[in-house]
Amino acid sequence: MHQPTASAGHTATADSGGSGRGTAAAAENLVKVYGSGPTAVRAVDGISAAFHRGTFTAIMGASGSGKSTLMHCLAGLDTPTAGRILVGDTDITGLSDKQLTLLRRDRIGFVFQSFNLLPTLTARQNILLPLDLAGRDTPTSTVDALARSLRIADRLDHRPSELSGGEQQRVAVARALIGAPEVIFADEPTGMLDSKTGHALLAYLRTCVRELGQTVVMVTHDPIAASYADRAVLLADGRIAGEIADPAPEDLLATMGRLQDARA
Repeated sequence: MHQPTASAGHTATADSGGSGRGTAAAAENLVKVYGSGPTAVRAVDGISAAFHRGTFTAIMGASGSGKSTLMHCLAGLDTPTAGRILVGDTDITGLSDKQLTLLRRDRIGFVFQSFNLLPTLTARQNILLPLDLAGRDTPTSTVDALARSLRIADRLDHRPSELSGGEQQRVAVARALIGAPEVIFADEPTGMLDSKTGHALLAYLRTCVRELGQTVVMVTHDPIAASYADRAVLLADGRIAGEIADPAPEDLLATMGRLQDARA
């Protein structure tokens, strides 16, 4: 059984190994506080973590553990209270709103639980939207090949309302991948899917990592979903409570149970 590595002290650190691959994204002494005074909530409490290129990481924790806040800060969707966020070698915490928008558009892919497709656009148009906004062209063959790999090639001319939930999520994944981003962040990507469709999506993301060298960082509460990752980083009360390499569902369930018991 894989044992989690316990974190120590006020600042918690996680590293995925394989540092020779280079870092796709990292947090350094990250703090995020919502509100002020006695009602302030310290959602992320001194986290340092590196996510190396060509790896698949699952971030797990109970509700309120800080996992979504950490991801939103890493992706430039939320502003840290203290600490730094790096995407590659770029410190994004000092960027202007315009610079952040360009970085997210050009270097980051994001897969949302709720798909976030534009209802008036076809699947093909939704996939191409980030490139259209950037003024970048891509060969039709590239879109078609990506659609075939995701099994939506015959659905590209349909609007989201004409697609199943699984098809919509695969369109969202294609949109995240089309620009060849440095890192893909996925926030509970299987949360609205049935188990069969969800497992197929996770298997595809794992293939993208292992065969194409893509980097994926995924927030999930599901131990089975997390078992598709190379490692699981476990959060509790805004800090890193441990990590498990090559996680198996039973290891994750046992560790999450111990974390819950420790909080009780």
